Amino acid sequence: MAQKGVQLDRETFSCSVCLDLLKDPVTIPCGHSYCISCIKSFWDEEDQKRIHSCPQCRQTFTPRPVLVKSTMLAVLVEELKKTGLQAAPADHCYAGPEDVACDFCTGRKLKAVKSCLVCLVSYCEKHLQPHHDVALLKKHKLVEPSKKFQENICSRHDEVMKMFCRTDQQCICYLCSVDEHKGHDTVSAAAERTERQRELQLSRQQIQQRIQDREKDVKVLQQEVKAINGSADKAVEDSEKIFTELIRLMEKRSSDVKQQIRSQQKTEVSRVKELQEKLEQEITELKRKDAELMQLSHTEDHNQFLHNCPSLSRLSESTDSSSINIRPLRYFEDVTAAVSQLRENLQDILRDTWTNISLTLTQVDVLLSQPEPRTRADFLKYSQEITLDPNTANTYLLLSEGNRKATLMSQQQSYSSHPDTFTTYFQVLSRESLTGRCYWEVEWRGGGVYVAVAYKNISRTGSSEECRFGFNQKSWLLYCNQDSFSFWFNYISTPVSGPRSSRVGVYLDHRAGVLSFYSVSETMTLLHRVQTTFTQPLYAGLALYWYEDTAELCKLKKREVSSNVCLSS
Repeated sequence: MAQKGVQLDRETFSCSVCLDLLKDPVTIPCGHSYCISCIKSFWDEEDQKRIHSCPQCRQTFTPRPVLVKSTMLAVLVEELKKTGLQAAPADHCYAGPEDVACDFCTGRKLKAVKSCLVCLVSYCEKHLQPHHDVALLKKHKLVEPSKKFQENICSRHDEVMKMFCRTDQQCICYLCSVDEHKGHDTVSAAAERTERQRELQLSRQQIQQRIQDREKDVKVLQQEVKAINGSADKAVEDSEKIFTELIRLMEKRSSDVKQQIRSQQKTEVSRVKELQEKLEQEITELKRKDAELMQLSHTEDHNQFLHNCPSLSRLSESTDSSSINIRPLRYFEDVTAAVSQLRENLQDILRDTWTNISLTLTQVDVLLSQPEPRTRADFLKYSQEITLDPNTANTYLLLSEGNRKATLMSQQQSYSSHPDTFTTYFQVLSRESLTGRCYWEVEWRGGGVYVAVAYKNISRTGSSEECRFGFNQKSWLLYCNQDSFSFWFNYISTPVSGPRSSRVGVYLDHRAGVLSFYSVSETMTLLHRVQTTFTQPLYAGLALYWYEDTAELCKLKKREVSSNVCLSS
């Protein structure tokens, strides 16, 4: 009873404006009391209306009443504060707009602390007490406060829905189970809850297991990112050191060549100048002798002429002109040619090595893989500009259209001799190496075409099968003619079925070891798919058999999209 009295006093001595205990209480003419600051602020807003009212009963006052502090009320409030009213339990707080209010409270309602599933009522702490004291009420099911109790009442029979119809998957009351749900699979709501709870628990276990698995995967990926970054940083650092060493080596070789050229230059110039000085001395001596002979020849006295003639000194031995071997304006040009040859060799080495480096980079495994393309638009994202290498072309193949088109001619073409040339078979390889994901298309005309990919080290000279596309372990070939398709690898032929088309698409995923050939028309039809392991960069290859037949590597745009061209298997 004391608790009830305190609660009543708290409500009685609370300001209805700030909802807290009165502070400096004043009583207005209608008898209601407020904090002096609260009622002043309220009336200040009404000053423009010139009518002042009570916030509770709405009685109006004209003029604005004079406020005088209620001394007795202020003393009572202070006494209540001393008795502990200010520190009332949180459960006795009033219900706000978002709270569940006690259904038994009158006037200003307190927050509910529990809801009863049997009574379908929510209670504050005070009104919940009977459920703790009365034996019958103790059996009721108490839950956290809820505003949705009306959903538990059958709208047809106004009864609590304690049954569940598994046939219709809905909650029903007992009368529904013998009426419109008669003959259905019905159980108590509690039994269905127990069953669903087991299923829920299993689902939670599965979800928790998946969370654990995904968390492990995330940790693996985090470690992978760390490992990739660490490995990449080290590779960059090591590569910079290696390239720096190469640059220093090249600079040293450049300095050595320069020093040797200058040393040889000095030696040769010294030798030439020595010979030059010897020749100049001989010229001086000859000129002197010539002057003596000229003077003697002008002597008119015969006796004097004959007397002086034997006294002339004999000429010194002349320098042999055959020892002066002047080369035709070629001194150190051979050195320049040798350095140029070194440059070309290094360029070839760097090109081949760079291809291997690029291939190695594409083979870095970061766990994640992309799905294979499904539409032509997807394939075109991987389209690559490919040209044919004249150094590899058989001399009966005419290359045109910027080295993208090959035509088989009856006359040999004037290509420079090159060790990469296919000497027997009418074949040609691309200039570009193919790694990673690539897609290209070949348009052909005539009796047929051989569309291939091959390693660079495929044999070139002679008529052995090691030189022929599809007849060894270094090349893969799709043969197309007007009547059929066939796939060749290592001298083994596999028949291929599919719609005839003058255009063939080739898709390569080097790292995944996938090589696919497609017939391209209004649809893309898979003709043949290879799954293997590629150990070297690949090169696109073309081969022809009949004179005047042509095959061209098509120019493709990565943004080229044809909505009606989709993958057909």
